This record gives sequence, structure tokens and C-alpha cells, in this order.
Amino acid sequence: MSSTQLSAVSSSDLPSSKVFSHRIAQLDDLAAIVAIYNSTIASRMVTADTEEISVESRLNWFHEHTPETRPLWVVENEQAEIVGWLSFSNFYGRPAYSGTAELSIYLHESMRRQGLGRYFLEQAIAFAPQIKVHTLLGFIFGHNVPSMNLFASFNFEIWANMPRVATLDGVERDLIIFGKRVDSSTE
Repeated sequence: MSSTQLSAVSSSDLPSSKVFSHRIAQLDDLAAIVAIYNSTIASRMVTADTEEISVESRLNWFHEHTPETRPLWVVENEQAEIVGWLSFSNFYGRPAYSGTAELSIYLHESMRRQGLGRYFLEQAIAFAPQIKVHTLLGFIFGHNVPSMNLFASFNFEIWANMPRVATLDGVERDLIIFGKRVDSSTE
């Protein structure tokens, strides 16, 4: 899919009364983080996992996220329930790539199309230089048009198109890698 096929979501398309704030995830939040992640598996739109994962299976992943280098953020609703999360993850795990991070955004179904994804992405772009990240990546399935539109609306560009690299329920799917430089010389 070319970038010309993506349509940015304007702020007028989103609810204007939503005000979000995030915090660093705590270990006690992991069950809610996993529940939100698991809720996306059946759609075959967001993750390459095809079966639910366990909290135990995500412990190492959780501990790889540190506020100083690769934060994991959560947003709570008025009832103090976690309704979304964003993670900065290492790209490729080699020291030369330490200035590059992959972003993952997962939202509770009730929070989709409510501006929370935009909030998370805006905050991540602004925060990245504070953790010495100059390049942000998003790995998005080619049929996940809402997520591609979100990243495109923040001037992420398609840096790679990996055709038919995932098979979900017998259907081959493309993986699109979006990228954006966020160092001090760019926005």
C-alpha cells in the first residue's frame, strides 16, 4: 500500500473532550496489559500472535521496559482501569541500533477512535529524545488501515513493505514498517 492511499485523521474527526495522561506501568498492571493485548488477537489486525498469551509469558518482556531507556506507559480511565498502553521496544537488539525504538500501541476496545492512540503517539514522539531515541518505528499489518493512517498523520513514512510475510488463518498478510526521525533537527 502506498502512502498516497493513507488518509490522515483530522482532529475534527475525534472527540474534543478527551484529556489523557499516562504513567509508567507497574508490575501490578501486567494482567491488564496482557488482557488488552489478548483482546486484539481474534481480529487478526494487530498482532501476529494467533493464541492468547499468559501474564507469565510476558514477565521478561515487562522487565525489559525501563523508564530510563524503553518505557512502558499505561492510561487509566476514571475508574482507574487501564484502557491502553504504549511500549518503546529495542529494535534488533544490537548496540548500534540503540537510538531506534519500535513503538507498540494497544487500546481497550472501548477506547478505539477516541483519540487515545493519537495521544500516545504524540507523547512518544515528544519523549523519544529524552531517552536518546532519534528514530521511531511502527510495524503494522498492511490491512490495518486505521493504524497506518494514525502513523501517517504524524508524518511517519513507509520505510519497508514486506509482502505476505505473515499467515493468519490461512491468509497471507503484508507487514509495513513505518519510520520517523525525531532527533533535535527534525520534529
